[in-house]
Amino acid sequence: MFGYLIEKEIESVSKVMNNNVKPVTAIIGGAKVSSKISIIENLLDKVDNIIIGGGMAYTFARTLGGKTGNSLVEDHFIETAASILEKAKAKNVSILIPIDTVAADSFSNEASTKTCPTTDIPDGWMGLDIGKNAIIEYTTCIKKSKTILWNGPMGVFELESFQEGTKQVALAVVEATKNGAFSLVGGGDSVAAINKFNLANEVSHVSTGGGAMLEYLEGKELPGIKAIMTL
Repeated sequence: MFGYLIEKEIESVSKVMNNNVKPVTAIIGGAKVSSKISIIENLLDKVDNIIIGGGMAYTFARTLGGKTGNSLVEDHFIETAASILEKAKAKNVSILIPIDTVAADSFSNEASTKTCPTTDIPDGWMGLDIGKNAIIEYTTCIKKSKTILWNGPMGVFELESFQEGTKQVALAVVEATKNGAFSLVGGGDSVAAINKFNLANEVSHVSTGGGAMLEYLEGKELPGIKAIMTL
């Protein structure tokens, strides 16, 4: 039989995917588009807004014809990102890509930093966090939402110099939750971030499902759950 934790996991993900209250916002961050493509595509029929953060934002920036300097970009997925933007437009889903970026001249807490448009990062500089304007746009969207899924940080939150975007998104999720929204935080880095800022008890559910939760979000069948549900 299921334990109480598995029951809560299934109920929480189902609230986001099947029984949600609109507007629904998915916050998708992390390093690579390639690891989140299936999730994003599956969410297009479920959500009103998708907020993009982390390293994957720069692949989307390149899709828009932007300059991304030395930021992480998956060249083989630029066309895929373009396809996602087209599908989202057709389904009337708003995809938010950071307006501005905190860029650094090295991957270090002591690096020199400057804020620049995400689509105009100079050579020799890399985007490591979302900028102030992106924070305002993202947190405004989150606070208006009634159902929130958060999977992936907005930047390299492990380094103090680049944690502000992730921290402000976390605080916005907490505020929305206090105002009646249902919030699900899942994925290793998101869980690490919400714990780092001591906010885990102020959202609706923090998933410990890891990869299984991500597969559920992708629309994949989980054989263990199926086996028990069919008994």
